[in-house]
Amino acid sequence: MDKTVNQKAWFLILPVLILVAFSAVVPLMTVVNYSIQDTFGNNQFFWVGLEWFEDILSSERMWNALGRQLSYSAIILMIEVPLGIYVALHMPKKKGFSASICLVLMSLPLLIPWNVVGTIWQIFGRVDIGLLGYTLEKLGISYNYTQNFYAAWFTLIIMDVWHWTSLVALLAYAGLQSIPDAYYQAAKIDQASRWNVFRYIELPKMQGVLMIAILLRFMDSFMIYTEPFVVTGGGPGNATTFLSIDLVKMALGQFDLGPAAAFSIMYFLVILLISWVFYTVMTTLDKRDGV
Repeated sequence: MDKTVNQKAWFLILPVLILVAFSAVVPLMTVVNYSIQDTFGNNQFFWVGLEWFEDILSSERMWNALGRQLSYSAIILMIEVPLGIYVALHMPKKKGFSASICLVLMSLPLLIPWNVVGTIWQIFGRVDIGLLGYTLEKLGISYNYTQNFYAAWFTLIIMDVWHWTSLVALLAYAGLQSIPDAYYQAAKIDQASRWNVFRYIELPKMQGVLMIAILLRFMDSFMIYTEPFVVTGGGPGNATTFLSIDLVKMALGQFDLGPAAAFSIMYFLVILLISWVFYTVMTTLDKRDGV
């Protein structure tokens, strides 16, 4: 006997779908329109085709910004993922007061708005009034994130690690909590070492949440704007001018709407491509584990 399927529930979410589609499609179409046209003002446009895309792809400025962006994201992942796993492994495994306190403390950095994080570290790193900058200066270490390339990168990386390692740790902790005690009991009977327990029990069980953590952190670090803009403004020179900052400078600072629109579309496509790669890897791993 065929089962009757009721599709009326779609009408309940239809208004939301229409609103989201409208708010997403209209700005996207506006950007596409600017990317293939040019204007001399007075709201008069003329067709230029793919000229802006060719200019952006041949621009050394864009490739330099992309290199800085990829380097920053790679450094962030190499630090935050292992550190988040290490923190999760040392958090209380049993539910109780201590576990609740740890979860609250780990969640606090995630609740701070991005612009506030940038302001905190901008003050924290100042040589005259900031604790970090003043301490390093007293120790004889030259530290000025507004003038030194390495100091600027060090400040942004430490700031990001402080702000977002908690996310990786909480996701890894959730993965650890889902492991049945029977696995640990079997490992204890077999006298497995701590490394073998991590390698063959904990790491495979955390694989799914770690892929989500890597995806979230890569996407966020690849699109980072507020924190480096507040702290360094893209400087010194162009040392911390990432893709997002370069795009805003092009669109608002120089008011080159055509090149900026083409730039943003390529930026969006790169993010979409990377997201698709991560999604493919995650689904492949899920299928393999399900076999």
